[in-house]
Amino acid sequence: QVQLVESGGGLVQAGGSLRLSCAVSGRSISSVAVGWFRQAPGKEREFIASVTWSGGSANYADSVEGRFTISRDNAKNTVVLQMNSLKPEDTAVYYCAAGSYSKWSGSYRYWGQGTQVTVSS
Repeated sequence: QVQLVESGGGLVQAGGSLRLSCAVSGRSISSVAVGWFRQAPGKEREFIASVTWSGGSANYADSVEGRFTISRDNAKNTVVLQMNSLKPEDTAVYYCAAGSYSKWSGSYRYWGQGTQVTVSS
């Protein structure tokens, strides 16, 4: 089993920044990739970014490329999503997930409970 807990969401003005953290625990955490997804009301869950746990490779959705950065701190078993230049359309519940390195949500077996990000205009 792998457990994930997100933190760092909140309310921010457009153009501002937020830093989301995903604390990962459980066995075999060194073998899982971690991804971030988001879901806005009335919309499907959307891939944001993912990172391999050991290799350090990462990929991003086009909508956040250049504004968001995913990183991991293996010593702290934490994956961070740094979000800069936030836009109102970034408003959503953000989820971290653990599984296979992919942009497809079906590749991730374990999910956190989500954290709300609201960007005001």
